[in-house]
Amino acid sequence: MSDATFRVMLRMQIKPGMEADFERMWQEVGDSVTGHPANRGQWLARSTAEGEDGIYYIVSDWVDEPQFRAFETSDTHLQHRTKLHPFRSGGSMATMRIVASLEGAAA
Repeated sequence: MSDATFRVMLRMQIKPGMEADFERMWQEVGDSVTGHPANRGQWLARSTAEGEDGIYYIVSDWVDEPQFRAFETSDTHLQHRTKLHPFRSGGSMATMRIVASLEGAAA
């Protein structure tokens, strides 16, 4: 991974009982993100922390911030968000630039 990678991390609270449907929909609409030429990949993780029932983290890596911001304001992203919104009861977004990485032994 390039040190220039721009990473976006979303924390999403999913409405109780809708977790499986959310996971299915995320898989169905994911190519609207990963199909963007500046996207390096996207991951969905479900929290296992006590007291975080229904909490998911979505991480996506981008070539750079300007290209992510262009995607963020695009019609494609709006359609993607519209399909996932019914499952959400809250959330937040953090953005960051990767400054270093170390590959683990299992890689």
